[in-house]
Amino acid sequence: MTPPPGWYRDPHAPHLERWWDGVAWTEHRRTPGPAGTPPAPSEGGTGGGGATAGGTGRAAVIALTAAGAVLVAAVVTGVAVLGGDDGDPGTRSVPTATATDAPSPSPSPSTPEPATDDPDRVEDQLNGITFPLLDGWVRPEHIAQDDVVMTTDGTYDCPGEGSVCRHGLVISRTVTDSDTSSPEEIAEDDISDAADAAFDEDALGQRPYGGMTSHEVVDSGPVAVAGRAGYLVRWRVTTAKGPGGYVQSMVFPSSVGTEAPVLVRYVFDAGEDGPPPAEMDRITEGIRSVTDEVSSGGVGSSIGPAD
Repeated sequence: MTPPPGWYRDPHAPHLERWWDGVAWTEHRRTPGPAGTPPAPSEGGTGGGGATAGGTGRAAVIALTAAGAVLVAAVVTGVAVLGGDDGDPGTRSVPTATATDAPSPSPSPSTPEPATDDPDRVEDQLNGITFPLLDGWVRPEHIAQDDVVMTTDGTYDCPGEGSVCRHGLVISRTVTDSDTSSPEEIAEDDISDAADAAFDEDALGQRPYGGMTSHEVVDSGPVAVAGRAGYLVRWRVTTAKGPGGYVQSMVFPSSVGTEAPVLVRYVFDAGEDGPPPAEMDRITEGIRSVTDEVSSGGVGSSIGPAD
């Protein structure tokens, strides 16, 4: 029998708890709450002893039904995981746990499933940070990438191939396959991949802006992010079609879990309808750690090396 619904330790992010609905993991996560009494087992469950003579058939039907539900959930979730990888080396998207990662039968205190997030902030629970949701920005909708944390509101017809484009994207990832933990080296290595993915050729092999023709470095250097010492590189990109744009790779150590480097990519259109590049700095200054909401940062902030 699977554990009852409740908050359990997230198998892919041990510093968080994740909501188990009784059959599969949901996408709701939270930081661990205070210790308390586990929820009572669901009515009708059996202990270590055998079933009564009159209940044997019914127990068998319940067990088979539960097993079938878990198998279906595992298959469906497995397909979603296989189809969501964008193939970028050295980074990964937020993982989705399958039903085979079922929690142990000792949940945290049972509470109702979490409510809607703070309307003024977006949380990256895996990396333990929150982003400010500025005017004109919204939570991602109808986005294939699961590591996009926010976009500008609305879409428009791409000037090149493809269907629709957005004037701005912010992407947050955990760096899991790198030979170095240096924020500067990771950012320098990532910026060309970030520019190619945003303005040259997308994951479907299309060129929404007709391809990237040139670039220039407009900013690079140390940056403080959520109280951590990081590094950023920003390019101004020229494209064959459309006004081109700006792309930035910013890397800093996480303050939670294994403290693996966090990579944040900014992708802005350069046209009059695109967000001004200064909003990259405003968003950076507003990034907070979920464990220290007073932490802040920004370009040029003075901060010592990360612990």
